[in-house]
Amino acid sequence: MLKNNLYYFLFISGISIGLSQDQTVGLFSNTADAAPGYTLFAPMSYNVTYLIDNNGELVKSWFSDYRPGLSVYILENGDLLRTRRLQGQFFQTGGRGGGVEIINWNGELVWEFDYFGDQYWQHHDIESLPNGNILLIAWELKTDTEAIENGRNPNLLGGNLQPSGFWPDHIIEVNPESDSIVWEWHVWDHLIQDYDSSKANYGVVSNHPELVDINYPNDSPNSSGDWLHINAIDYNAELDQVLLSVHHFGEIWIIDHSTNTVESASHTGGNSGKGGDLLYRWGNPQSYRDDNTNVRTFYGQHDARWIENGSQIMVFNNGGGRIGGSYTSIDVITQPMNENNQYVLDSSGIFDPDTLSWQYIATPSTNFFASNISGAHRLENGNTLICDGPQGRYFEVDSTGSLVWDYVNPVVNTGPLYQGQAIPIQGGPQGSTMNRTFRVHRYPTDYLGFVGHDLDPMGPIELYMNTQTLTYIPNKFRLHQNFPNPFNPETIIRYNLPENIFVNITVYDLLGKKVKTLVNQAHVAGPQSVVWNANDDYGKRVGAGIFLYQIQAGDFIQTRKMVLLK
Repeated sequence: MLKNNLYYFLFISGISIGLSQDQTVGLFSNTADAAPGYTLFAPMSYNVTYLIDNNGELVKSWFSDYRPGLSVYILENGDLLRTRRLQGQFFQTGGRGGGVEIINWNGELVWEFDYFGDQYWQHHDIESLPNGNILLIAWELKTDTEAIENGRNPNLLGGNLQPSGFWPDHIIEVNPESDSIVWEWHVWDHLIQDYDSSKANYGVVSNHPELVDINYPNDSPNSSGDWLHINAIDYNAELDQVLLSVHHFGEIWIIDHSTNTVESASHTGGNSGKGGDLLYRWGNPQSYRDDNTNVRTFYGQHDARWIENGSQIMVFNNGGGRIGGSYTSIDVITQPMNENNQYVLDSSGIFDPDTLSWQYIATPSTNFFASNISGAHRLENGNTLICDGPQGRYFEVDSTGSLVWDYVNPVVNTGPLYQGQAIPIQGGPQGSTMNRTFRVHRYPTDYLGFVGHDLDPMGPIELYMNTQTLTYIPNKFRLHQNFPNPFNPETIIRYNLPENIFVNITVYDLLGKKVKTLVNQAHVAGPQSVVWNANDDYGKRVGAGIFLYQIQAGDFIQTRKMVLLK
């Protein structure tokens, strides 16, 4: 857990920065054992996505007209791929999005694809494929009548989703070049049930682990109509398979992506020869072996990823409702495959393994419990980056579970906090704060998406006020990109001075007309900053648009653009 009432020290290029005793956000720990790279995160309550270095300094940000809904990724060309949460939605359940967009490095929207309506709705996660296509998770509407016709127990129907009905999941693959759906998989095509013998899909559930029991879970009605709540998707290019995290089942599933859409709706075809049936499932054998002797491992998990070149799978196991008490763990399994790359059942008809390959649990275990969202990411050096989503805390542990990096998201629904400010509580899920985050990703320093791009640090996101004491002198002049950008109502402009010098910073409109003189005085050497509140030299508020800001310090002149929103 986060430490309190201590002094913390950041080491930026070997330079110490002392922070006040009331630190609440930002970087708390950065050791030499942390994996080098840049960490991407999108606060769920805000429209900006951030990229920071291991020192907790901002290197890049992207603005969107929408909050995330929920995943964000950096593509190998440097573009930002993100889901977006559309307004006016009827769903009263978590993870809803509705659309996907790509924003280039310069902040320009270059592609958007909305997938929502009264019959379907994108949610949670997306996955970029090697061919440039994108996989989306989405709900689709089935009426109560359709559910009953497929063997659903009527006592398990009902809910508060509008339109009312039964909402299973499906996966679509979208080609961004044509905006067309080129592949689909629907769980609705792979059902079994043992409730109504008059239906065609009636059978012995335990004999068909490749199929999904339409009446599981069967302990109580689904209160929302959101039957499966798939919340993560990952792709294995070598196997051409898709990994899914199925929240309400406490399972991960693997399906064949080598099928065409017709085959994916059947039980034959593809590299597996099994069409769209489940190739593998793990985490809760009770979903297909209704036997209390079968031990459940996953409880409300929110992330699943292939690691170690696809030989293992890592899962963020939220752990709510575990027997013996709720606590979160990061679980790794080694999924067994035969010489034909097929997943095999043990003698009792259950998919192996029967033990975990690696696990992270806090000490004591109750010190770490994320009731919802969250994720885990295996890094190149073998460490694991963990996102405590409800608390907006990102921390990295080594293979022994020792903490090597620790950061708390400083951005809430109103923007960045000042250092020392309390993080507001979020109404809703247990333990959630306004800086909550779905997941984070650490990209290595040599990631292809960074080639040719400026990643110079611009300082911490949080606004330190008087709690920051700087003890170093920059080695060159630099005018940083303003932050936030775009902005409203104000933005901060940071600049570095390697010597004592007279400084002028002026804001211009695009026609070159002076709008505001921000700085016109002598400065001592060091990192400096100034805030522009969007007023001109006469104290009048300027209109929205693009502005230029320029620094002149001796022979050094540099100009940047910034955008004021309405």
